[in-house]
Amino acid sequence: DRLLMAASLPVIVARDIANRFGAQVVHDGVGFEVGAGEIFGIVGGSGSGKSVLLKTLLGLRRPDAGTVAIEGHEITAMDEQELRAIKRRYGVTFQHGALFTALTVAENIILPVVEVLDLDEASLARLVELRLGMVGLPLEAAAKHPAQLSGGMVKRAALARALALDPSILFLDEPTAGLDPIAASAFDELVLYLRDTLHLTIVMVTHDLDTLARTCDRVAVLVDRKVILDTLEGIVANEHPWIRHYFHGERGRAVTERLESGDGT
Repeated sequence: DRLLMAASLPVIVARDIANRFGAQVVHDGVGFEVGAGEIFGIVGGSGSGKSVLLKTLLGLRRPDAGTVAIEGHEITAMDEQELRAIKRRYGVTFQHGALFTALTVAENIILPVVEVLDLDEASLARLVELRLGMVGLPLEAAAKHPAQLSGGMVKRAALARALALDPSILFLDEPTAGLDPIAASAFDELVLYLRDTLHLTIVMVTHDLDTLARTCDRVAVLVDRKVILDTLEGIVANEHPWIRHYFHGERGRAVTERLESGDGT
């Protein structure tokens, strides 16, 4: 059972996180653990600090209080050189792909590799081929620039780059944003496939309720500068006003109906 495994093997541990911008308090005592092999969703309203929390987990922002540990290594007090070694343990995709537009897909994929490994051209070409295959992109996509790709292909190319260094953890920022329902569903299935075949732990920031229902083992909702953590079924049953509005409004009706029918995660 993945949830039992998640409970016994925390890969990410956030403790008492506080983030402030002047007098504005974004997070006040946020804490949770993410277990091995878990897909962990983060959701919240505008201004709830989803992006700030993600940056904190990635070591891109030092919290005003609290700690973050990745695979047993506390990152909040690390200098940049120490952080660089930790960052090789995880891959990241950002909302709009964040591919370098002047580089081909192949060049984007190998960019993080050549920074840390000295591989010959044949090995790099093989790596590109393998990563494209992992994310379901044809080999001819390697020579294309991001502007020549569809939105779904950009998402997959960004995912291929995130997997370049064989990370054990993936952070996905709004992975299905901008995709039509068919492409979003296919991307969700890809995420599940990669988690199962590569034994990944995945942290996902998303507002896509269908993605939450299809992929996430547990969901952390950022409300009132705190976090409410549960399975999706538990979150949907929560009486907090924002949660009721978000999950039981028009956008959430399909998700709640799916859960009630037993066709959820």
